[in-house]
Amino acid sequence: MCGRYALYGPASRIREQFDLDGEFDFTPRHNIAPTTPALIVCPGSDGSRVGLLCRWGLIPRWARDVNTGTTLINARGETVAEKPAFRTAFRRGRCLVPANGFYEWKAVQEGGRLIKQPYYVRAPDERNLFAFAGLSERWVSAAGDEIHSCCIITTAANALMAPIHDRMPVIVGANDYAAWLDPSNTDADGLRALLRPAESGDMIAYPVSRAVNSSRSDSPTFVQPAWTRTCGPGS
Repeated sequence: MCGRYALYGPASRIREQFDLDGEFDFTPRHNIAPTTPALIVCPGSDGSRVGLLCRWGLIPRWARDVNTGTTLINARGETVAEKPAFRTAFRRGRCLVPANGFYEWKAVQEGGRLIKQPYYVRAPDERNLFAFAGLSERWVSAAGDEIHSCCIITTAANALMAPIHDRMPVIVGANDYAAWLDPSNTDADGLRALLRPAESGDMIAYPVSRAVNSSRSDSPTFVQPAWTRTCGPGS
C-alpha cells in the first residue's frame, strides 16, 4: 500500500516535469496523510494539464457520505478496472499524483520486540519527482456540497521494495504521462499494462526518523537518513 508520502517541490520543478498550465496550490509537505489535501495532475478542458488539490481517499459518486473515502486511499492495479469503487474513475478520472518520495514501514526486531521502522523511498537524483498513477472523482452531497477526491494505485513490490513491503505505488514513466491522462484513451489492456512495478534502479530506500509515524507531524528532517543499530546503510 501507500499510506504516506512527501511533496516538497520546488513548485518550479513540479510545473516543469508535469508541463502544468496556469497556477496551482502548493505548500511543501513532508508527511502527507490520508484525508488531507493532495496535489494531482489531470487533463484540462483544452487538452492542457492542470494541478489541483483533492482530498486523499476516493469517494465514489454513489457513496452516501464522505466516510467512504477514509478506506479507499489505494486501489490495487490488478483489479482497479473491475472493482465497483474504482472502475468509473479508471475509465474517466485518471490522474497523476506528484511526489518527491513515499514512506513504507518494515517490521524489525529491536530490544527483543518487533517494531515498525519507517523507510523513505525516492529517486536516486533528489531533483526528480515520482508520478504515482492515481484516480480522481467528483462527489456531491445531498446538500449540494462538492468534494474532489483521489486515490493512489498500487502494484506488487519490485526487488528493492520487497524486503520492506509487498506492495508499492505505481510510478508512471514520463513517456507514459500522456497515455495515462488522455480521457479519450479507452484501451483498458494498454492502460493496465502501465500498472507495473517501477525498476529497482529508479529508486533508493533508507530508514528515517520514527517521528514520521505521527500523521499530525511534518518536518524536512523526516526525509533525511536515520541510520540506526537495526537498520543501517547495508540493510
